[in-house]
Amino acid sequence: MKKVGKPMFFIVAAIIIGLTALSFLGVSTTYGDVPTKYIKGVDDIRWGIDIRGGVDVTFSPPEGYDATDEEMAAAESIIKVRMVSQNITDSEIYTDYNKDRIIVRFPWKEDETDFDPEDAVKELGETALLTFKEGSNGPVVIEGKHVQEAYVALDPQTGNPVVALTLTSEGATLFSEATGRLKGQTISIWMDDTKISEPVVNDQITDGNATISSPNFTTEEAKDLADKINGGALPFKLQTENFSSISATLGLGSRDAMVTAGIIAFILVSIFIIIMYRLPGVIACIALMGQVAGSIACITGFFPNIPSFTLTLPGIAGIILSIGMGVDANVITSERIKEELKVGKTIDGAIDSGFSRTFAAIFDGNITMVLVAVVLMGAFGPPGSIFARLLAPIFRWFGSSATGAIYSFGYTLVVGVIFNFLMGVTASRLMLKSISKFKAFKNPWLYGGVKNND
Repeated sequence: MKKVGKPMFFIVAAIIIGLTALSFLGVSTTYGDVPTKYIKGVDDIRWGIDIRGGVDVTFSPPEGYDATDEEMAAAESIIKVRMVSQNITDSEIYTDYNKDRIIVRFPWKEDETDFDPEDAVKELGETALLTFKEGSNGPVVIEGKHVQEAYVALDPQTGNPVVALTLTSEGATLFSEATGRLKGQTISIWMDDTKISEPVVNDQITDGNATISSPNFTTEEAKDLADKINGGALPFKLQTENFSSISATLGLGSRDAMVTAGIIAFILVSIFIIIMYRLPGVIACIALMGQVAGSIACITGFFPNIPSFTLTLPGIAGIILSIGMGVDANVITSERIKEELKVGKTIDGAIDSGFSRTFAAIFDGNITMVLVAVVLMGAFGPPGSIFARLLAPIFRWFGSSATGAIYSFGYTLVVGVIFNFLMGVTASRLMLKSISKFKAFKNPWLYGGVKNND
C-alpha cells in the first residue's frame, strides 16, 4: 500500500459517520402536507409479515371460468416472480386447485400508513405481460396473446425435457419471419420487466410449433418455464375474491426489542475489543459501524441502483452473520499486530505485517460466504437475475424456485460480506496507518505492545 497521510483517518472516519447518519436517519423534506423523500432511512424499511403484519388476499378466475390446473399453476408462478422481482422477500402463496383459488400473504409497504389492502393487491392480480424479443432486449417479436399453450415434452433425439410452444396463426406468421431472420441468434422471453429465458434460434419455425431446449434442463426447470409462459398467456385476469389485514405475530415491539438487543450487543463487543486491542479496537468499532450502515443502506434503497428489500427474520440473520465475520476479521488482524510488536517490529511494520499476513485467511472465509450467498440468490431469486443466469449450469442438479425468505438471507449476507471487505479490511488499514503517524499515537502500548516510557 502506498504511503498513507495523516488526513486519511479523518477522511475515512467522516465518510463512515456520514454514511451511518444518512442510512439510519435518511433525508426528507415536507412542503405543506406533502413529504419528499430524498434518501431512505431505517424508518423506510419494509418489514416482514411477522414483524409488521400485511395483507391476506384470495385470487380467483372470473366468475364462471373453469381454470385448468395448468392455468392455476401458471398464475401462481407469475405471482411468485412478481413478488421476488419487487423485492418482497417475505410472502406465502398457496393454490387450491379444487376451488380455483390462490391465497397470497405479503407484508405492508414501508410507507403504507392507511393500510389499504385493496390498493396493495392491484398489481398482483393483473394479467402478466409476456413478450418474446429479438436478442437480449430488442424489438418485440410476439406477445403472450400469440401463445396458445406451453407444456413440457421430451426431445425425441436426446430424451431431455424441453418446453413445447403452440402458437396462434398470427403468432406463427410473426415467429416464422423472426426465426428466419435471427437464425443463430437469440430470442429472449420476458415476463413484465423480468427476463426468464434466452434460447438460441437453430432453425426457422414456420408451423407455429416451437421448442425451447437446453442441455441442462431438468423436468422441474422446464415445467417452471412453461408455467411462466402460460401465465403470460392466461386468457383471464385474476379477480380479487376477498382480502383482509394480517396482524403481526411478533409485532413492532418485538422488532424494537431485537434492535435494542443488537445495539447492546454491539456496545458490549465494542467495549471488549477496545479493552483487548486498544487503538486497533477503536478503529475496528468505527469500521464495524460502517459495515452495519452499509448493510442497512442496501436494504432501504439508499443507493440509486439498488432497490429496497423486505427485511425478514432470515434477512436479519444474514446481517448478524456478516457482522460476526466482520468482528472476526478485525480480531484476527488486531491479534496479529500485537504478536508482531512482541517480536520487536516497529508500529508501522507491525500494522503492515498484521494486515498482510491475515488477509489470506480473511479473504478465504469471506469469499466462501459470498459463494454460498450467490448460490442461494441464484437458486431462489428471480429467474432473470444475473446470479440465476450465471449459475444456470449448476441448477440442473436442483430446480430453481423463487423463495423470498432464502433470497433475503443470501442478499443481506452478500452485502454484509462486501462491506466487511470495504470497512474491516480496507478502511481499517487506512485509518490505522494514518493515525499511527501522529506523535500522540506512536506508543506501542496503544497497539497491544509494551508501553514506551520515552
